[in-house]
Amino acid sequence: MNWIRRAILSGVFFNGILFLTLLLFSGLAPSGHAQASPATAESGSAAAAQPFDVKAAVDAYLARIPADQRARSDAYFEGGYWLLLWDFLSTAVVMWMMLRFRWSVRMRDLAERITRFKPLQSAVYWVQFVVVTAVIIFPLTVYEGYFREHKYGLSNQNFWEWMRDQVVGLALVALLGALLVALLFGVVRRLGTNWWVWGSAVMIGFIAFVVFIAPVFISPLFNKYTKLEDPRFKVPILSLARANGIPATEVYEFDASRQSNRVSANVSGFAGTTRISLNDNLLKRCSLAGIESTMGHEMGHYVLNHQAKGLVLNGVVVVIMFAFLNWGLNAGLARWGEKWGIRGITDLAIVPLAVLLLSAFSFVTTPVDNTITRTMEYEADMYGINASQQPDGEAEVDLMLGEYRKLDPGPIEEFIFFDHPSGRTRITAAMRWKAEHLPGAPLSR
Repeated sequence: MNWIRRAILSGVFFNGILFLTLLLFSGLAPSGHAQASPATAESGSAAAAQPFDVKAAVDAYLARIPADQRARSDAYFEGGYWLLLWDFLSTAVVMWMMLRFRWSVRMRDLAERITRFKPLQSAVYWVQFVVVTAVIIFPLTVYEGYFREHKYGLSNQNFWEWMRDQVVGLALVALLGALLVALLFGVVRRLGTNWWVWGSAVMIGFIAFVVFIAPVFISPLFNKYTKLEDPRFKVPILSLARANGIPATEVYEFDASRQSNRVSANVSGFAGTTRISLNDNLLKRCSLAGIESTMGHEMGHYVLNHQAKGLVLNGVVVVIMFAFLNWGLNAGLARWGEKWGIRGITDLAIVPLAVLLLSAFSFVTTPVDNTITRTMEYEADMYGINASQQPDGEAEVDLMLGEYRKLDPGPIEEFIFFDHPSGRTRITAAMRWKAEHLPGAPLSR
């Protein structure tokens, strides 16, 4: 559900207080398929006579992408590096304006005039904050989410369809954020100097809550979900699910083609909200081998407990982030609190300073966040290949992801900017698996 995170965050504030709330929405990787494999399995005698060349097979796959398409994909993805910086800087400028010109103080005063009930004051303040921020950053939002996507041929929406999703995302951030802010300020008022410890626990619990409700209550706000009835796809997917211990009796299809041609699928939720979903682009554009490889990958996330592991790993980051936030808020109040009209750490007017600090922390720790996700994605790749036994299907998927991801970055570039393994890394792993399982290879059956 990567696009949900993008739809919500790109239009409101790139690295804000809800950045980690929605972080796990993107824990399930989009996948896809191109066409038939350029490297087919040889016969046993041919394989024995001429060993399978992994590098040659990888190069053959990558060579399938025309130079102009490769250049366009690279330009799109590399442009995203700069957008990380511009998003952070725009957030920083807006937060500074809210503090410097006391807009935040005026929003706090209005909330206090409307109600004396502290949690409701938090909600009223947050709605004002979200709306003002969204309006100021709207030009950058339109460029990133609409014009730039159309420039690279990655969006199927007209402006009003795109705006509809932005408004839904804005409402969702306002609602969820109001609840989160009320909880966090309640913790601050009750616990004082130790608030950040329990605030971390509240944030982690809130992330888990959002992940739990997302498949049933959030995803359908952006796309229509229907039960997949076509037995050509439903039967092998459910067979793969049963073989891997996934408690699902239905497969759901969602209409992602209303937004773009990107392919994606996911196994999401907990317990009663567990749902296997794949989008209509995957069904229309991919062969059964590609679909099986994709679903094997997504089931790998579920079986390997990546949601729980991601929650724990990101939970450690959250604790460190809240410790930094506590230090930054106290330091900022000591130096500029009186000038900005902020009464103390329990004052709602401090929110812009908190968002500024959270944005700076998220920006600096981008490689950490990416490494956590990228590691789990690679694990899911290997699980999916072993489960589906479709290495060429995996490679086909990786080529399709190359429509908007750089296929062959340098190692440092991949470490810093990639939240998934690069196309070359993933295809190499698939071809290595294939080489070890060809007839005559040591691990063949």
